[in-house]
Amino acid sequence: MGASGSGKSTVVALLQRFYDPTEGVVRIDGFDIKTLQLKWMREQIGVVSQDHALFGTSIKENIMFGKDNASMDEVISAAKAANADEFITQLPDGYETQIGDRGGLLSGGQKQRIAIARAIIRNPVILLLDEATSALDAESETLIQVSLDQVAAGRTTLVVAHKLTTVRGADLIAVLENGSVKEMGSHEDLMTKNNHYAKLINIQRQSSSQEHRQDLQDGVKTPEGRQYWSTKNSFNRLSIRSTPDLIASPLHFESILAVAPDENLSSTSFTRLLPLVSPEWKSSLLGCISAATFGAIQPIYALNIGGMISAFFATSSQQMQDRIRIYSLIFISLTFISMILNLIQHYSFAKMGERLMQRLRLRMLEKIFTFEPAWFDMEENSSGELCSRLSNEASTVKSIVSDRISLLVQTISGVLIAMVIGLLVAWKLALVMIAVQPLSVLCFYTKKVLLTSISRNYSYAQNRSSNIASEAVYNHKTVTSLGSTKKIIEIFDKAQDEARRKGKKAAWLAGFGMGSAQCLTFMTWALDFWYGGVLVQKGEISAGDVFKTFFVLVSTGKVIAEAGSMTSDLAKGSAAISSVFKILDRPSSQDNTNHGAKIDAITGRIELKNIDFYYPNRPSIPVLQQFSLDIKPGTSIGLVGTSGCGKSTVIALIQRFYDVEKGCVKIDGVDLREIDIKWYRKHTALVSQEPVVYSGSIRENILLGRPEAAEDEVVEAAKAANAHDFISAMENGYETECGERGVQLSGGQKQRLAIARAFLRNPVILLLDEVTSSLDSDSEQAVQEALAQIMASRKMTTVVVAHRLNTLKKLDRIAVIADGTVVETGSYDRLKNMGGQFSRLLHAHDLKS
Repeated sequence: MGASGSGKSTVVALLQRFYDPTEGVVRIDGFDIKTLQLKWMREQIGVVSQDHALFGTSIKENIMFGKDNASMDEVISAAKAANADEFITQLPDGYETQIGDRGGLLSGGQKQRIAIARAIIRNPVILLLDEATSALDAESETLIQVSLDQVAAGRTTLVVAHKLTTVRGADLIAVLENGSVKEMGSHEDLMTKNNHYAKLINIQRQSSSQEHRQDLQDGVKTPEGRQYWSTKNSFNRLSIRSTPDLIASPLHFESILAVAPDENLSSTSFTRLLPLVSPEWKSSLLGCISAATFGAIQPIYALNIGGMISAFFATSSQQMQDRIRIYSLIFISLTFISMILNLIQHYSFAKMGERLMQRLRLRMLEKIFTFEPAWFDMEENSSGELCSRLSNEASTVKSIVSDRISLLVQTISGVLIAMVIGLLVAWKLALVMIAVQPLSVLCFYTKKVLLTSISRNYSYAQNRSSNIASEAVYNHKTVTSLGSTKKIIEIFDKAQDEARRKGKKAAWLAGFGMGSAQCLTFMTWALDFWYGGVLVQKGEISAGDVFKTFFVLVSTGKVIAEAGSMTSDLAKGSAAISSVFKILDRPSSQDNTNHGAKIDAITGRIELKNIDFYYPNRPSIPVLQQFSLDIKPGTSIGLVGTSGCGKSTVIALIQRFYDVEKGCVKIDGVDLREIDIKWYRKHTALVSQEPVVYSGSIRENILLGRPEAAEDEVVEAAKAANAHDFISAMENGYETECGERGVQLSGGQKQRLAIARAFLRNPVILLLDEVTSSLDSDSEQAVQEALAQIMASRKMTTVVVAHRLNTLKKLDRIAVIADGTVVETGSYDRLKNMGGQFSRLLHAHDLKS
């Protein structure tokens, strides 16, 4: 145990040999772990971390990541031990239920219970618990504590925790500070020393309820005191994306998970790209002129080939040499002209294509940000899928524009010039050859039509496998810890089976089309020479005219063949363009533009009146029913209740992440649907259980709250969130890079940055969603004091969601939610003495504290 950043998680990482120490050694049973077979060693270790890393497969497969060859009975037994079997069996597909991208269709507590089941089924020798029950409510946590206690029997168990009561019954407690062990001993020994550990204990005592706490020393002697597996009272909630509160009831997952490519995705005309490339009209025009000119060179070159051959039939050697010399000079000239035209053509189209790709990605991302959260709940719109579309489809469109359009212009130019030359040289032979050309074109067109129908499915299958790879890379530490690299590769390979099948089908169709085209080409050659011979016999044309016409129009067939070879690319490009414009054309159900009312002097009164709410993807499952709550401006209210009761839904509705079906949400008496949503959200701030930190500096992350803020305001916000000290201690201070998703910071440090970002916004409405769940006792106390000061000084309307009930004592009011409605409301003391729902929650909370 220890403060955030003290090195607790690093110890867990070293035990799993994610890193090797610079100096010193890590031993297991006396053996340096560097000498142990790595995969075997990790198979002996079970890990449950605060970051419950799940994969987008079924619940059963996620549990079986702990043990590949586990039987179904073992899976069910592990789920029961983790208190997960009950909610799993209520799902339509039970253990076969697909849980979505990173488990996005489950609530936080449900994901954590599956992670615990995954560790239990592993039957490890060493058990590492890193805030193992952090996402569970008091009732679920109490049940799981007993299971974890049983699982830990006879095993070496390492518990990482911020909440000190979690470790008070451990055989040995190590207090870490600044990367070293400051104290070590049992709870009694460390309390007797009255040093670091005792100081932390006293801080937490001060934040505990005086009426319900018991003496910590005496608590060790009780059975409850020995349940040292308990971690902090976080709540079973979900992220915005995962719409959490309803999986406790049976869900109609089929409508969500049976995601297939959009069969109604209409073909979008390439002409829709014209407005997007219009800023580069000069480059486009120059590229088209160069491509058209280069296309004309091919039939001219073919004409001279025919002339060169006829030169060998000259009556005198001098005449033959003169004609050959002229044709040679023409060929050299065409070479230099072709080189110059190619340079201009490719540069112009590449410039246009790169800027088009940049513009498409920017517009797609801007458009995606305007969509309502319900859109992101769909599996086909998961983060992996959207990133893949942003990357791949814009790149495909760019390839079509920069590479394929130039070839198309060349083809049209070459075909027209060739036909004109052929008709001028030998019009009868030319007409015959031109007449059979549509057969080849028809063959290539048929190929394109066939490929278009499978291109969308092929792209979708590729995106699915990309999504699995994205999850595996994101959760690489979990994959490594579980030794599941082989299993992940098998799942990834299985996901690619569909792509392979589509690819094989495309290959067969392409082969048939190309083979047919080649067959028709050879047939036209035979017809050309036969009919040309007939015309020569009749004296209508010379042998040289036959060669000239043949090579010119054969070059046309070659150009058409080259254009036909890109039909599969055009099919993919057409599907990509359709997919791009499907996003760009999609209207948002919430107007994110600067439309709607703006309240002159917003005070922050929140009214939720007679609300019935269902999540869009689950219209048959009611979340809130006749829900009413009136929050006065400048007051603070706490929302409490068991997991799945609707607390997170209320937070989402206040931010207008969703619109209600019945009833209304009002801000200062104005229906939220009539308010300018962008303006409104500038007056709100949310700090959630899972802090969001972006790649960039600490200062940049805080400034996301209010980009125009001055440096002094940034520092003030950091101080208010108890973040200034650890930031200043870093080598680069506020310019320190956070890394991707804030990997360079501890969980507590990331949470404090998120709090500072919210403070900087100076909001009228502040939404706190278990904000101190990742903080140690010192930091939690400081942040709670800062929150109290700011709420008192700034007169904000504050809504707090929490399971740690003693954090709600200073709030003006508490609302108890059960089954989607408010069942109790009042002050902390009043509800405690009522003997109702809140009193029972408080009793369950104190039993494990």
